[in-house]
Amino acid sequence: MTERDILRVAVQAADEKKAENIVALNMKGISPVADYFMICHGNSDKQVQAIAREIKEKAEEHDILVKRVEGFDEASWILVDLGDVVVHVFRKEDREYYNLERLWGDAPLEQIESDLGA
Repeated sequence: MTERDILRVAVQAADEKKAENIVALNMKGISPVADYFMICHGNSDKQVQAIAREIKEKAEEHDILVKRVEGFDEASWILVDLGDVVVHVFRKEDREYYNLERLWGDAPLEQIESDLGA
């Protein structure tokens, strides 16, 4: 499974749980941490946890190694590390505060529209 396939699984899982404003940053050549950062948010702690849980479960169903999940109990910013894809699931206000899209502004957006609603 390629890193793009892993991203597709994560995007679709987040979309299934009604994550908002799902974006993927292509981090190739920018960050040694991962090839893609996927960023999305939910409107409550429960929704943020549901999104992260769905991503983890769908990854495991596709035999994608989930290296770690951080911040689940706090549910303001949950990081799901899928190796080449790192997923950031925020509460809306925390996403606005940390603004990772601006922080990594030199990273091009990956086209994920075809992965939504699939």
